[in-house]
Order: sequence, then C-alpha cells, then structure tokens
Amino acid sequence: MSHHIAFDQVPPTNGRYDLYGAVHKGLRRAQCDLLGRLGAADRNNATEIADLMSELRGLLRLAAAHVVHEDREIHGRLQSLSVSTATLDDQHEDHRIAFGKLEAMIVDVEKAPAERKQEKLRHLYLAFAAYVAEDLEHMHEEETVTAPALWANLDDQALAEIEMRIVGSMAPDMNMAFMRIMIPAMNPDERLALLAGIRKVAPPEAFHAVLEFAARPSLSVEAFRNLTNSLEQAA
Repeated sequence: MSHHIAFDQVPPTNGRYDLYGAVHKGLRRAQCDLLGRLGAADRNNATEIADLMSELRGLLRLAAAHVVHEDREIHGRLQSLSVSTATLDDQHEDHRIAFGKLEAMIVDVEKAPAERKQEKLRHLYLAFAAYVAEDLEHMHEEETVTAPALWANLDDQALAEIEMRIVGSMAPDMNMAFMRIMIPAMNPDERLALLAGIRKVAPPEAFHAVLEFAARPSLSVEAFRNLTNSLEQAA
C-alpha cells in the first residue's frame, strides 16, 4: 500500500450519489474509538477485557462484510466498465489477512495468564492500530479516486441500485449493526437524509426499529431529539 497519499486533493461530490461516505464515516469513528479504548484497557478488569474483545470481533465482522460488498458489487461493476481495481483488490487481500491475524491475537489475549495479559494486549493494540492506519488510507483512496471513477461511468440511479443490492444482501442484524456505527458518525443533515430515506422505502416497523435500536442508543439525548423533530418536520 502506498504511503504517498494526496491527502489535500479531495474532489467535490457535486451532489452525486455517494456510495462510500456514510459507511466509511461509521467505520472510521468505530475503529478510532475502539482503538483508544483498547489502549486504555485495564488488564485486571476481566469484564472490560471481555467486552472489548467482543466489540473488536464485531467490528472486524462488519469490516469483513464491507470488503465482500465492495468486491462483489462495486469492483465487479468497475471491471465490467474496464476500470482497473487492481490496487483496491490488493488492499482488500491485505485486509483479509489482517482479519485472521487480529482474530488470533484476540484469542491470545483471552487465553493469556495474568502475568502475560498486558503483553498480549499491547501486541493486539499495536496490530489493530496498524490495520486502522492502512484502512484509513484505503478508504481515502476509495473516496478520492474510486468514487470519481464511479461518477464518471454511472448515473445516480445505478449507484443507488448498487447500494440497495448491498443492503438487501444483508441479514437484519447485520444491517442494524451497520446503522449503529453509521448514524452517530453522520452530521445532522446526513442523519436526517438517511432516516427519511429509510422511512420512504421500508415498512413502518423496520423504520421504527432503526430509530429505536440504532439511532436512540447511539446518539445523545439532544441529538436524538433533534433528529426526531427534523423527521416530524420533513414528514
């Protein structure tokens, strides 16, 4: 993976359909939050360590699913348009290798005797930090290089259809897990657009489930109140 990213060169969306923005915001926020908590973990607090290992496994499960979705729905479509995905494919293969190594390190932490727990936690922390660093770079490339390639070749309807296929391929619990990391990472306008969009196309019970089991638990009382007020005004 290149370490010479053009971090200051960000093409405008010009109002185009953004396949990457919301899910990448969610992954960035969740990964950085968990990394900080992992670094501050108390090796003597068995409940805290167990919860962190469970959360890390859950986040890696989402990351692995995200890789599969992009491989199947986005890379395949780009390849059909003769747009190379070789760099992204290599990065995804690196991710898959990292997922396996990180799972092995989680097991090491869980099985480590007390005198070796801190050493194993440090090993996992540094490895996860390295993975997050690579994934941040990867997502930046997707949003600044791959997204413009999609916009140049596909209209917004085609992009929306790709996203709908991704959403439709997931089990309800996986969809809800993605909602839980995406909603708190969005700004208020993005949050309103997402929930209003779900309200238009989903059965009422599905919309209310997202509101109650993803939005409410992940937002502050004030942010949730502002969201529901905005949804009422937009109805």
